[in-house]
Order: sequence, then C-alpha cells, then structure tokens
Amino acid sequence: MFETFSLITLQQYWWLIVSLLGALFVFLMFVQGGETLLFSIAKNEKEKSLLVNTLGRKWEFTFTTLVTFGGAFFASFPLFYATSFGGAYWVWFAILFSFVIQAVSYEFRKKPANFLGAKTYEIFLFINGLLGPLLVGIAVGTFFNGAMFSLDDMNRVTWGTPFRGLEAVLTFHNVALGLAVLFLSRILGLLYFMNSVDNAAIYDRSKKHLLYNTVPFLVFFLYFVIALLFKDGFAYNPETGVISIESYKYLHNLLAMPINTILLLTGVILVLYGIISTLLKGGTKGIWCGGIGTVFTVWALFILAGFNQTSFYPSVFNLQSSLTIENASSSKFTLVAMSYVSLFVPFVLGYIWFAWKAMNKKQISTEELEQEHHTY
Repeated sequence: MFETFSLITLQQYWWLIVSLLGALFVFLMFVQGGETLLFSIAKNEKEKSLLVNTLGRKWEFTFTTLVTFGGAFFASFPLFYATSFGGAYWVWFAILFSFVIQAVSYEFRKKPANFLGAKTYEIFLFINGLLGPLLVGIAVGTFFNGAMFSLDDMNRVTWGTPFRGLEAVLTFHNVALGLAVLFLSRILGLLYFMNSVDNAAIYDRSKKHLLYNTVPFLVFFLYFVIALLFKDGFAYNPETGVISIESYKYLHNLLAMPINTILLLTGVILVLYGIISTLLKGGTKGIWCGGIGTVFTVWALFILAGFNQTSFYPSVFNLQSSLTIENASSSKFTLVAMSYVSLFVPFVLGYIWFAWKAMNKKQISTEELEQEHHTY
C-alpha cells in the first residue's frame, strides 16, 4: 500500500505522525506542571503524598512519549536529529537531565534509609517541572525563529555559538512559547489534580490557582501567536530547494491550509472551555477538554511549521542550511517500512487509554495510600 505513495506524501505523512507525538507529549507534561505545584497546593505531608502519587501514576507515560517522539524524529527526519542533537546539545542535555532526576525522584523519594531525604527529591521534581516545559517550549520556538547552525556538503554541522542551543533564550519569541508551555502544563496539572484526587481542600486550592495560571498563559500564548502571524518566515522552492525569507509566511500558511486553521482554533477553544467551565461550574472533567485542546493546538502549530513549503528548522547562521521535510527526511524505502510499523500506533494509544482508565477508576485518597504497598 505505502509503496504506491510518492516520496513527498510519505514525508508529509511522517511529519503528521511526528507532530502528533509531539502534541501528545506536550499534553502529558501536565505531570511536570503538577510537580511545580507541590509546594503551593499541598499544605501538609499527607496532601503532598497524594499529589506525588497521583502524578507518579502518569510520569512514565510522559517519559515514554518523549522517547517515542525522539525515536520517530530520528527515523523519519534523521538530518534534523543529527543537526539539533549534534549541535544544540547543551539545551538537550539540560532537558534530558531534568527528566533523569525526575525518574530518580519518583523511585527514591520514599525509599527506606533515603539519606538525601524526601525534600531533596521533591525539589528535584520541581526542577524537572520548571525546566522541562520551559526548555521544550524554547526548543520548539526555534522551529519558527531559527537556530545558529551551518551544514557543509557532507551535512556535518557547525554551530555558530559556543552556547550550543542555549542562545535560543535570547530570542523573546522563543521564551514566550516556553513560558506559555510552562503555564499550560501547570493549568493541565491543576485540572488533573481536580480530576484524580479525592480531597476537598486540594480541589479548592487547585481551582484558585487555575485562575492565577490562566492569565499569564494567555498573555504569553497570545503574544507568541500574534507575533508569529506578523513575522517573516522561511520558505523554500520545492523545485530548486532554495530557502528564502517570506513576509507573513505563517499567516500565509494559515490561509493556505484552512483545515489546519480549523484544527488550531478548535484546540484553542477547547482549552479555554476546559478552563472557563471549571472556573464557573466546577466539576472534574476539565482535563479532558483541556487535554484534547492542547493536542489539537500543538499539532496544528507543528503542521504550520513544516507544511506549505516551509522550513521547519531554519538556520539564521547560514540560510541555505535550513531543514525542510524534503531535504531532512529518510529515504523512501525507510519511510515505507516505517509506515507499516505506524499502523500499530492506534493499538499503542488504545493500550495507554486502557492503562490510564485502569489506574484512575476512582480518585486517589489518603485511605487508599495507607493501604498501598508501593507509594512514591
């Protein structure tokens, strides 16, 4: 079946899959958002244990999705993987380090004879919750604002600064996206607490903090989107591969891809509905509207970055080194083989859904934790 597809169709197909995995990862970072709230939502050790354990049931989903996202990117667009991970390695090291200390913290926080103390691992969780979403958002911001790299004829990467990707924090548009992702992860974390924890005090505090985090999220997200629509973008000629600067490129992409524009607007509306309905009516279902809306929104932004003859990883150091879904992809043979493997993705998603429902059949409570043999 996939053998009959053209190379560009396969490249677009895999950009859609990679983008969807990235969108799912951003949604699952509600775990990181929740970790930044441990010290503000919980007022005693019992409440803190409730929050850590409800997040502990989901942190592996986030980590697994991150690994899957990276693996899919490596297999389908290896030149991006080699360029970004081989050049901007300090920012990726920082991201991976924050996830390593997260895994260690969940496993060792309540271990007997823990010489560092539970407080130390809770601080590690806070660091992961802060740095993970912020740096991931900043890294994704370079898809729109470019990075400081150059490729030679053998595709060997040269980085234009000694900071190796950390210089992205000097572009406020990148930072705005990073802060938007951070506050969104906190919003989703609060909605998840309200959905999964059986504790009235935690519910009330989460609802109050929901408003506190929605305001800065809207400020940074709207700034990012509005600035994106009016900034110059990086276009390429599909026949010659020549990269050029195009005014209002991402606005043109929105107009040229109405289905993707509808996906983006639907996602934003769902996120806002999940927040506003929870603030006005209460309830515990806001995580689902907010989560689905997050996936739609991030998916649409990734599509905006890579489709319609757009460079998804532009170089501001050497314009013609910019990467596109055409010049950065694997061979047709590899994409065809991987496409058959991708048919198993719905089964994997079904397993995740089944495992999620099994672990969240009822809200976690203090009484349940006291009966558990294994706690985080």
